[in-house]
Amino acid sequence: MRLANFSSTALSLSSLASASASATASLMSDTRHVSNTATQPRNFGVVIFPSFQALDVFGPLDILNILSSSRHMNLSLIAETLDPVSTAPTQPQHNRFHSSFAERLVPTHTFSEPPPGLEVLFVPGGLGTRAPADQLEPVVSFIRTAYPSLKYLITVCTGAGLAARAGVLDGKRATTNKKAWVETVALGPKTYWVAKARWVADGNIYTTSGITAGIDGTFGWIEEVFGSDKAEELAVNMEYLRVKDADNDPFAVYWNVTDVPPVAGDVQTDEKPGPGSADEL
Repeated sequence: MRLANFSSTALSLSSLASASASATASLMSDTRHVSNTATQPRNFGVVIFPSFQALDVFGPLDILNILSSSRHMNLSLIAETLDPVSTAPTQPQHNRFHSSFAERLVPTHTFSEPPPGLEVLFVPGGLGTRAPADQLEPVVSFIRTAYPSLKYLITVCTGAGLAARAGVLDGKRATTNKKAWVETVALGPKTYWVAKARWVADGNIYTTSGITAGIDGTFGWIEEVFGSDKAEELAVNMEYLRVKDADNDPFAVYWNVTDVPPVAGDVQTDEKPGPGSADEL
């Protein structure tokens, strides 16, 4: 009788241990694709300037619009003044047919009075990034000042050029629009510019290739911060076919551009360096 009781107890303990191990494995499987919610940012900002590229802003923001329906998030639009900011070209050579076709955003904050507690900052590109240096200084200065307190900086397209001017890409790996490769990489001589990249993540800085790549780069960032399941859920809800491989970039070949290493050689990377060449916009 005692032997039977012992065997029964041993069997129960064995079953309990097996069930516990199974539950633990299941829990690990369920959580390995989910980021720690305590570290997930809530306060997002976008810098805007005259002649910003619309999709550079609205591509990432529409993903975040949907994400904000499942958690508390705050968005700030930051510009030099509170006046509406237009996507319209400001330089005659960029509007040869005198079109009147643009969108406007109304800023919520200014560079001199930014929102408190900003955690994630998006920097778009666009024709406005080709403005004279003195006109770009307010946005460049803001990026330089804001970066040290950010959790993440995400640039889209030639927005990488603004970040490079601010010096925050020094010693980093980055990418940008391949059509504007030559003029943009010249702004970051201390950066290792990766040509064949849809986006590049280096520490807390994400840089993406041209325009639509901002959507894929944002999904890549969401996968890291909010988990792959959430990224996939958002993409399915948007009926968007993601480029999930950050190195999947056919436009480097199309525009015949190659990696540009830093002048000082202070970035360690496995990428093979090479001279950059491309027709400018």
